[in-house]
Amino acid sequence: EVQLQASGGGSVQAGGSLRLSCTASGLPFDDYTIGWFRQVPGKEREGVSLINSNTGSTYYADSVKGRFTISSDNAKNTVYLQMNSLKPEDTDVYYCAASIGSQLTPDHKWYDYWGQGTLVTVSS
Repeated sequence: EVQLQASGGGSVQAGGSLRLSCTASGLPFDDYTIGWFRQVPGKEREGVSLINSNTGSTYYADSVKGRFTISSDNAKNTVYLQMNSLKPEDTDVYYCAASIGSQLTPDHKWYDYWGQGTLVTVSS
């Protein structure tokens, strides 16, 4: 059984930082893409940042480039999202998700495995 355990959300003021973690277990293949999505009310889930387990290739949404950094610790099967210079518009529930293969697509429909959300609140 695949499990994705997300943690690290919280409340910060604008300009602050948070680090999200996602620990994966039970993924059936070594080559997978894992990362973070967020759900804006009334819109589809948006791919925020993704990383491939084999190549280390990364994807960032334009809205977070230069502020967020995704990294992975394969020994711990854990992916981290360091979020700096947070803005009120970053407020959202962030979901960890994984898909088999190396495609770095931000389309949530490609992702078969989802963890529970973790809430990030940024106040102005």
